[in-house]
Formats: sequence, structure tokens, C-alpha cells
Amino acid sequence: MLEQTTEMNLLYDFYGSLLRDKQRTLLEMYYHEDWSLGEIAEHQGVSRQAVFEAIKRAQATLTELEEKLGLVQKHLERQRLAQEILARLEEESEARLKVESLVKQMVDLD
Repeated sequence: MLEQTTEMNLLYDFYGSLLRDKQRTLLEMYYHEDWSLGEIAEHQGVSRQAVFEAIKRAQATLTELEEKLGLVQKHLERQRLAQEILARLEEESEARLKVESLVKQMVDLD
């Protein structure tokens, strides 16, 4: 469950602004604020099943956006490459000092 939560939070960070307001609200309650489906349903005045289905649709939308655009995958690959660059520069302390800030700036672009 933690892995799915982490994945959904990452997808939300990249694509959340493309969701409808209600979808964003439900995902924030469920993933960020850790509300149960029952708590969300009571707060929204709908059934638990309606909340479950709405969250599933929002998750599917985020997943579909990632499949089409691949922004999260590209982000993760940039992070991996940055770590590899810095690791290779461990033995070259002078070069690392010159390059490290640039690598961090590159990673922080996302």
C-alpha cells in the first residue's frame, strides 16, 4: 500500500493540476490527509462506493497521463543519472565541487 501511495503522490505532484477540483479534493483527502473512504463519504455526503469509484477514476486519469506524457519516468531517470554522475565524481573532489551545484539545479527543475 505504501508503494501505491508513494506512486500516486508522485503522479499527483506532476499531473494533479490537470484533474477536476473534486478529483483533486478526494485524492488529497485520501492520500495526503489519510482519510478513510468512510470519512470522505460522510464529509462529502455520498456513499463510500461513490468515493471509491471517484478515487479509482482519478487514479486512472493520473496513470493515463503518465503513460502518454512520461514526465514522472523522465524525472526519476534524471534523478538516477544525477546520482550516478555525483557518485562517479566522488574521487574527483575538485571536479565534483564544480559540477555538483549544476547537477542539483538540473534535478530541481522538476
